[in-house]
Amino acid sequence: MLAFSHSLSRLCISGLALFVLAYSPLALEAQEKADSSKLAAPISQGQRVFSCGHSFHVWVPAIVTDLAKLAEIPNHVQVGVSSIGGSRTIQHWDIPDEKNTAKTALKTGKVDALTLSPIFLPDAGIENFTTLALEHNKDIRVIVQPIWLRWDIYEPTTPRPAKVDHNAITGEELRKRHAEHFQKMDEHIRELNKKYGKTVMYIAPAPQAVIALREKIIAGEAPGLKTQEDLFTDALGHGKPPLMALVGYCNYAVIYRRSPVGLPVPAILKQAKLGEDEEKLNRLLQELAWDAALQHPLSGLKP
Repeated sequence: MLAFSHSLSRLCISGLALFVLAYSPLALEAQEKADSSKLAAPISQGQRVFSCGHSFHVWVPAIVTDLAKLAEIPNHVQVGVSSIGGSRTIQHWDIPDEKNTAKTALKTGKVDALTLSPIFLPDAGIENFTTLALEHNKDIRVIVQPIWLRWDIYEPTTPRPAKVDHNAITGEELRKRHAEHFQKMDEHIRELNKKYGKTVMYIAPAPQAVIALREKIIAGEAPGLKTQEDLFTDALGHGKPPLMALVGYCNYAVIYRRSPVGLPVPAILKQAKLGEDEEKLNRLLQELAWDAALQHPLSGLKP
């Protein structure tokens, strides 16, 4: 019995030692390195990008171009932009061929990444563009940026409110309202990837990052931003520079599979004139965008 007691004590001491080692700074650093090794390799060569979208996306190309320059990524090229206000992707597809700059660019085979920003499903344009893109470049990536909900509601099932108060809503309620939107978009992208037999399509989780930023504002942890209204120009949800910078970071993270953390303040955020809060908010936006990309299973960051 005494021998058993001594053995049990040795096991407990050994277990405690292992626990301490596992949570020591060196062990945590090693774990962080191990986790980073699980990420897909970053893209270091400039990408040739074409974008189709509406007023929640068409300003992203200019921001990503600026970020690529700040990150010293050579040869980034924004091949073109198809802009239609309030558009579904199918509307960009339905532009007559002789005027359709997106189709013309894709048919050259010289587009590395196509970014799309559908509003709600169904939207046949997503598959149409992806099929065309693959016919001319088997290695192209199609990056879909879902929207953050206009008027803070899921329009397919919820009538537009008479008045919108962005400040009155909680992060928990925002996630609840976005849940069906996120689920349907994720399922659609997975189904298309399965149909093509490989991973062609990815998601830039901009709305998830926007929700996280709104939670930071509610908690008083977003330097220079006092209320959620500070992110929007109107009830619909058009973005001001801080929101635009955040969404740009999300797209950059997915397009280049790189963390934006540590990049200098981009031109878009300087427009907010945040003074001494500029650097601190920039860092927060970078961290939120990178975290959203890391957490989303369809961002392409984790093989």
